[in-house]
Amino acid sequence: MTDLEVAERAKKKKLFKDRKRTNILSGPEQTFISFLVARIPAFITPNRLTAIGLFGSLLVMLGFILAYYGSQLFLLLGVAGLFINWFGDSLDGRIAYYRNIPRKWYGFSLDIVMDWVGTVLIGMGYFFYAKDGYEVLAFLFVVLYGWAMIISQLRYRITDVYTIDAGLMGPTEIRIVIALMILIEMLFFNTIHFFVGGICVILFIINIIDTRKLLKLGDDRDIADRKVKELNKLID
Repeated sequence: MTDLEVAERAKKKKLFKDRKRTNILSGPEQTFISFLVARIPAFITPNRLTAIGLFGSLLVMLGFILAYYGSQLFLLLGVAGLFINWFGDSLDGRIAYYRNIPRKWYGFSLDIVMDWVGTVLIGMGYFFYAKDGYEVLAFLFVVLYGWAMIISQLRYRITDVYTIDAGLMGPTEIRIVIALMILIEMLFFNTIHFFVGGICVILFIINIIDTRKLLKLGDDRDIADRKVKELNKLID
């Protein structure tokens, strides 16, 4: 391994040291993010990147609403919005670490809140677009994605290891799937509802599995804490 490769690996490790990634695109995604953070102008701060990510979610919502009242071509706004959302959401924290100005708990709190607001905005957009009873899928998607977020935060609380992925699927993969759904909807009208229904079923199954794993982690943590307390009593 060359010195350059060692330096690149160390830089990547530094950028992503605060979280564990298991998503299928983690390798190329982290490489791309490492490339971008070194080239983003200084005036684009982490908070501005967070705002850019939120703007992307607004574009997705606007694309759905305009497509409902006008042309299906407006759905392309949603595809662009998903990329903008990825750009802002993925780089805000990473650029803070790259510039050595991380605010761990401030950034963590802001990221979670904005992720939730962004999910609600996308869900609202789809709610306006859907009809004939499919509006309930928007509600289910937001609820199930929120459930997944809660699991992620509780897992972090129990294990002190932050991960935002459910196995091989992470936020990036979900954005790609939604973008593909939107593009297919432009070609075959009303197919998006079946895809959203399928995503809801998959999210429900994943959440059930992850909830069981979470409870097992909690039980293991309780057992470990009890052993520590008993040991401390013996020492005292």
